[in-house]
Amino acid sequence: MRVVVTGSLAYDYIMNFPGLFKDHILPDRVHMLSVSFLVDSMKRMRGGVAGNIAYSMALLGLQPLVVAAAGQDFGEYRQWMTSQGVDASGIHEVIGEFTASCFINTDQANNQLVAFYTGAMARSRDLSLLGFGLTANDLVVISPTDPEAMARYVRECREMGVPFLFDPGKQTPRLTAEQILDGLDGAYALIGNDYEFAMMAQVTGKSERELIESVPLTVITQGEKGSIVSESRNGTRVDTSVDVAPVDEVRDPTGAGDAYLAGFVFGLSQQLSAVKCGQIASLAGAFAIERHGCQEHVYTPAEFYARYVTAFGADAQVATAFGAV
Repeated sequence: MRVVVTGSLAYDYIMNFPGLFKDHILPDRVHMLSVSFLVDSMKRMRGGVAGNIAYSMALLGLQPLVVAAAGQDFGEYRQWMTSQGVDASGIHEVIGEFTASCFINTDQANNQLVAFYTGAMARSRDLSLLGFGLTANDLVVISPTDPEAMARYVRECREMGVPFLFDPGKQTPRLTAEQILDGLDGAYALIGNDYEFAMMAQVTGKSERELIESVPLTVITQGEKGSIVSESRNGTRVDTSVDVAPVDEVRDPTGAGDAYLAGFVFGLSQQLSAVKCGQIASLAGAFAIERHGCQEHVYTPAEFYARYVTAFGADAQVATAFGAV
């Protein structure tokens, strides 16, 4: 199985606010909100949904192809991706434009305020999946980027008969009802957190249950409550709860969802059950939140499986997937 990852590439400016956002927001004044948060740290790091997902996939042992648009300042990032085992040949650098930038401010309760500058990402709508020789044995991850690009990749996957996973993520507020429903049409899998599912339901007029059951496989992440894997088995819908993997310390939640998705797709590539995919995904997310930044966690497949055994118990199929037999 070839795995193709579409989505944003960005530089993340990660800031930390030494307090709680809620202490500085007046509920009866939100119609004229004007608040400034003085942060005590800031770092520029490699990020973007596609970059984050591909990085964790590479750690797990995949060699994903990234199809995305970046700016003229992307050279160092491209070299980094290639050195980590990611196929960056599908990334188009736009001359005269900067790589998208994400400004993330996190408070002491891990609440986040995010501002995103599109930059070169807007040109991703000009990129096509048709020239990569994809087949029904491959999988395309359609993650947040320019809405028109997301819609294009959905159409092209259907045209080619290539399975795709639809991940509207942080673009959910910008997607129209038509774009969301079109993304579900023919999708193999749908993934999102519980808040995103509530937003999709509000925009589309569908119930959350209808959204969940609209595709063969749906994953709903719930933060510290774990995740729910919902799949169609022989005409019956089965929902299974997956626990979170133990975490040493929550240092930065940014990018945890991207690492989770990477782990889930890795499990799919190894033909593991959806529940085992969810367990691997949970552990991949745990590694991510224990480090500041979205691509700062490091592990070998052997180290990953050893921690999997501690969290979920030994499993012969998972051991084989990680070469731990």
